[in-house]
Amino acid sequence: MPSAINLHHQVRKLHETLNYHSHRYYVLDDPEIPDIEYDKLFRQLEAIEKQHPELITLDSPTQRVGGKVLDSFKQVTHQVPMLSLSNAFSSDEIEEFSSRIDDLLDHSDFSIVAEPKLDGLAISLRYENGLLVQAATRGDGQTGEDVTQNVRTIHTIPLHLSGQNYPHILEVRGEIFMPKKGFAELNTTQINNDEKPFANPRNAAAGSLRQLDSKIAALRPLDMFCYGLGLVEQVHPDNPLKSTHSEILEQLQSWGLAVSPEVKTFNTWQECIKYYEAILSRRSELPYEIDGVVYKVDNLEQQEKAGFISRAPRWAIAHKFPAEEAMTRLLNIDVQVGRTGALTPVARLNPVFVGGVTVTNATLHNQDEIDRKNVRIGDMVIVRRAGDVIPEVVKPVLSKRPEDAQPYIMPERCPICDSLAERVNDEAKSRCTGGLYCPAQRKEAIKHFASRKALDIDGLGDKLVEQLVDAELIHDISDLFHLNAVQLVTLDRMGDKSAENLINAIEASKKTTLARFIYSLGIREVGEATALSLANFYKTFEVVKTTGSEALQDVPDVGPVVAHNIETFFSQPHNEEVITKLLESGINWPDIIQKDSNELPLAGKTVVLTGSLSLMNRNDAKAHLIELGAKVSSSVSKKTNLLIAGEKAGSKLKKAEALKIEILNEAGMMSLFESHNI
Repeated sequence: MPSAINLHHQVRKLHETLNYHSHRYYVLDDPEIPDIEYDKLFRQLEAIEKQHPELITLDSPTQRVGGKVLDSFKQVTHQVPMLSLSNAFSSDEIEEFSSRIDDLLDHSDFSIVAEPKLDGLAISLRYENGLLVQAATRGDGQTGEDVTQNVRTIHTIPLHLSGQNYPHILEVRGEIFMPKKGFAELNTTQINNDEKPFANPRNAAAGSLRQLDSKIAALRPLDMFCYGLGLVEQVHPDNPLKSTHSEILEQLQSWGLAVSPEVKTFNTWQECIKYYEAILSRRSELPYEIDGVVYKVDNLEQQEKAGFISRAPRWAIAHKFPAEEAMTRLLNIDVQVGRTGALTPVARLNPVFVGGVTVTNATLHNQDEIDRKNVRIGDMVIVRRAGDVIPEVVKPVLSKRPEDAQPYIMPERCPICDSLAERVNDEAKSRCTGGLYCPAQRKEAIKHFASRKALDIDGLGDKLVEQLVDAELIHDISDLFHLNAVQLVTLDRMGDKSAENLINAIEASKKTTLARFIYSLGIREVGEATALSLANFYKTFEVVKTTGSEALQDVPDVGPVVAHNIETFFSQPHNEEVITKLLESGINWPDIIQKDSNELPLAGKTVVLTGSLSLMNRNDAKAHLIELGAKVSSSVSKKTNLLIAGEKAGSKLKKAEALKIEILNEAGMMSLFESHNI
């Protein structure tokens, strides 16, 4: 049994910790721990005070609703306090709550209103004679902030109530929030403007509502749902307030105020639990964030009979969802290599239950995100999981950072195949350059190699590639040419005839063109047109793979980034090894006949493609135009010699007509290709 001195010290420590986190949450809009952690501490204090009521003091967090308010705005005193809600985290706790309600109401019949618990910012709107005169935040429950000018910019909040016969003074309580779509668009804007993105929609809503400049708030996609009343005076005799909470919400709607469409009324707690489970399953589909369900006794007289405790009504409770954010230790950072070679840092975590599952790994996205969030190995971190979304590390808890926490730097070589890992241009991710060899990229490399525009191996589809790799019959693309029918018939849905056909198709694919072979290697940003340009410019594969990046830029359609990608790809020993095996397997192509570039029909001409093509895809058309000697551009200018206009050609066609540039339609382009045996 702890001594009185130890208990007193424990209570004071809980006061200090809760007040610290309450300050970060309410005052700074920068919570350091998730709600679930705060709730655990709060309940611990409640339990001690329940057993030892002599330890309850006026400054205890259990005797107040929130923390101190910001001093940037004018303060507003709530004539009817904006109280908080008690929380339940299980069906058993809901059953205990229902039993207490039964006792408080002398086991009378009652109905329950269930509504989503929005994850936003509580607000009180004051209407006088139907005109919005004041909007105030909850603050500490007794005193909030005057944010009227910002609230007036929210289009879903009426500046004047609709209809008539509303009370002379009407305070409407509700939640201001930011819809998910608007939040995503806002963060995109923040990033594009080199500004820090918001951590979640609640922080975005709170930050927007506390803008001193209402013009900024007007640009933020805020919304509001109403869920109750505060002060009401001088009710109109022809339209008295209704007697139930559900009818009050309908009355508010009739005055032009928004109410959640998810509000339902039930007669049993079993129905409430089903509602909770149903809306939890739809949580990710809702256009706004919610973190639970609120249950309220519907009848207002019964609410009054049940009464209040110091910080919450006895007739209502919040049934919280499983935590979607939790705190745990970041044990290490590993790197995963994706199927396209992208390197992604992954946090290895001390197992933590979050969002209904135990999480041991979470994405850290890339080096920039690690640096921006200031995450280090050994940190206590906040982990977030929403629905089926991959868990991510939100931020470190700096107050809990150990002295030996280590910064992390992404590796310079692929952890799977040891090829160089490069971060090219302004890309966020580093990428493995061992595309032909790297096991992590094996399946995608084979699929690309066998595709129609590459070596065109008939019958080698994606599912068959998956089987071949999973059965370890193929380790890189060169192994395709060593397969035999006996191996193939062991695969699902692969009979003798199918196996024979595939072997024949693989053999036939050995006869190709230099352009197709270059394209089949899957060099980053080297498409069909670029591969054709390289083949036509250098004529032999040996020259292509040994030319440096500076000289490569002499090739039409090859800029500095593509040239760097080509040089880097061919400089990797692993890639060189696979290419050697491919050539030894018998892949070959006819020599490219040296032609005088001046003999090509489109030599020296700049051609622009616009509109949609129905007879040929744009990449093929571009490749054929280059084969005829053209330089294909994306914009029309005085230097343009020919415009090929597909269907729904727009501004480029008009500009070409104004400049009197020669114009061909798609049929004319196809005739041009046919006349030159393309």
